[in-house]
Amino acid sequence: MASKAIFSTLRRSLTKPHGGAVSRRHHLSTTSAATASEPYPGDEHAIVMKGVRISGRPLYLDMQSTTPLDPRVFDAMNASSIYDYGNPHSRTHLYGWEAENAVEVARIQVAKLIGASPKEIVFLSGATEANNTVVKGVMHFYKDKKRHVITTQTEHKCVLDSCRHLQQEGRPRVRLEPLMNGGGQERGLRSGTLATQQVVGFGVACELAMKEMEYDEKWIKRLQERLLNGVREKLDGVVVNGSLESRYAGNLNLSFAYVEGESLLMGLKEVAVSSGSACTSASLEPSYVLRALGVDEDMAHTSIRFGIGRFTTEEEIDKAVELTVKQVEKLREMSPLYEMVKEGIDIKNIQWSQH
Repeated sequence: MASKAIFSTLRRSLTKPHGGAVSRRHHLSTTSAATASEPYPGDEHAIVMKGVRISGRPLYLDMQSTTPLDPRVFDAMNASSIYDYGNPHSRTHLYGWEAENAVEVARIQVAKLIGASPKEIVFLSGATEANNTVVKGVMHFYKDKKRHVITTQTEHKCVLDSCRHLQQEGRPRVRLEPLMNGGGQERGLRSGTLATQQVVGFGVACELAMKEMEYDEKWIKRLQERLLNGVREKLDGVVVNGSLESRYAGNLNLSFAYVEGESLLMGLKEVAVSSGSACTSASLEPSYVLRALGVDEDMAHTSIRFGIGRFTTEEEIDKAVELTVKQVEKLREMSPLYEMVKEGIDIKNIQWSQH
């Protein structure tokens, strides 16, 4: 609860108008965003970026792409940047020892969260490198004893592509072997100087998760139900993709019948949501995960993924419901298929002809 209060106070202070047309929060955007976006004439809170006019900064409900940084994690990373600036692999002076100690504290924090030994924790650049290292490394290591790996169609793309790569190597699916050569850091499993501040932030985030996960889960579940019930009360033809029980509550993937997903996304300029993984967002194909779950291709094309997090508020959920319902209704008014369904026509039995 304390974390929500901290973040809410911080957000209010950063979004409060300051110095006329541009708010302080606007200045906290990335450099490229700050230079590319500008207030819209006649509306001091409006933003124009990439040719799109937005009345203000949109609600953020894309938590599966990335999440806002917890201020307490930022504080830890900021302090580490000031005091732990030594190279954690420098073994000949105090600065290196301090940075190394900061890394090892983080390693313990991560291990405690998942019930592992600190010796089992290896820091890499991110999920894609980690999945590649594990899938390829383990199978290469055991190539003389075990030559098969079983995966699922719903796995992340980097896991599936790693398995395909191993298949092309001539091993039906193939050990923990390093993918990068160099200084032999991380016990020889991942060469390269560790980013101390990011490691420290990761450790603190894990420590906070251990303390607050139970509360966060209840809060996020409550918001998920508020979002789903709010949409279903005002719209028909809304389908939840996947199980409502066996899922992470912060991920609500909905399909809106008779609405094209990309059109809905373009219309929801005031809500930052997604139609699928950011890793495959350049593709217009429906989510392969939804297809693997048995979702029809037509319904997969109408899906929107709402991501809810620790700092999401009830007010944001209510606004997202309002904007989503408004946009779906607008698009359905232009849909001849929806008009036919309202007239009682079973469109599944229509024989469509090509011209």
